[in-house]
Amino acid sequence: MLKGITNLGQWITWNPVTQQMEVGEGGSIVFDGERVGEITDEVYSGTDWLNAEKRFVSPGLVDSHTHPAFAATRELEFELRGQGKSYQEIAAAGGGIRNSVKALRQIGQESLTALIAERFSQFLDYGTTTLEAKSGYGLSLESELKSLQAITAAAQETPLTVKRTFLGAHEFPDEYRENREMYIGKLTEEMIPAVTEADLAEYCDVFCEEGVYTPEETREIALVARKHGLGIRLHADEFVSTGGAELASELGALSADHLMAISEEGIRALTYSDVVATLLPGTTFFLGQTQWAPARRLLDAGATIALATDFNPGSNMTLSMPFIMTLAVIYLHLTPLEAWQAATYGGSKALGLAQKTGAIHPGYYADCVIWDCKNYRQVPYFYAMNRVHSVVKAGLHVR
Repeated sequence: MLKGITNLGQWITWNPVTQQMEVGEGGSIVFDGERVGEITDEVYSGTDWLNAEKRFVSPGLVDSHTHPAFAATRELEFELRGQGKSYQEIAAAGGGIRNSVKALRQIGQESLTALIAERFSQFLDYGTTTLEAKSGYGLSLESELKSLQAITAAAQETPLTVKRTFLGAHEFPDEYRENREMYIGKLTEEMIPAVTEADLAEYCDVFCEEGVYTPEETREIALVARKHGLGIRLHADEFVSTGGAELASELGALSADHLMAISEEGIRALTYSDVVATLLPGTTFFLGQTQWAPARRLLDAGATIALATDFNPGSNMTLSMPFIMTLAVIYLHLTPLEAWQAATYGGSKALGLAQKTGAIHPGYYADCVIWDCKNYRQVPYFYAMNRVHSVVKAGLHVR
């Protein structure tokens, strides 16, 4: 266990007291076990101190929307999109999520666990210290339990804080495409009770979108999940405005994610609620689209936003939160400091963890990243480069 990080260069953090981002220079972060004790102007020496050598230091990044439990990549679909096929056209032809379901159902749990563990290690390489991990490529009781068990097992092999989400309502499996009500019954009567009885998830997510789950179907599933003690998260208003953001507000969800097609009513609903608007610009980029989430309108209205990767084999194959911050500055028109706030505090709030992670502050977990950079602006500026020098998780030097 380290005593702390010393000889800081520039450092930033969300300050939970002032409710603002704070930028400082020099000194040391003193640890109290696995938590932050204080930030001091003193500089220390010794082998139990990690010397930042005047490098930039930030809180660990919080990635609050990922899909790491998949068995096979989908690079052929990437090629088809480059030739002009849309995500929806590929899905309608049997690709997309349904393609991943076939591979997931065939893989063994031990092999799936190994794949997820490798991906968790790569997240850590890019400065992520806390993440959310979804199931959703099984779409059957057996395969969804396998996915969540694999996530749980892989989480025990990594320093990352991993929060698990049941996403059985990611699509309708082929065997139920002509009987949606029967699959929703399986979700509410079999799958959600089994997941919670086995303590395999903290949250439940539903893909509320045209052609997938209607708002009425989403509400039905979410209310059952909430009765079983799961927090609610929603894929909302990604391609078409279906009222997903408004529904997230009505349900008291932790987050509404995507939001490229959010309506003005949806923006108002998020503004007057505690729901975090989780924005995923990597997905817009990777799908070759031009409709970006209205981050500035959300911020100016008073909503809390988070940034996340949406790492998945179909619509965004990156684990790099710094690259997501680059996209947020260029296409969502956030300042670099706003991008940092969304990638740390915003993500922690979206996971219900804003009282203990996402900040370098007394009592918070000592999750920090030292960057080969001079200041916070350089991290998104050096795009598609990994500038992580060292990672500290809960007071331990893990990278």
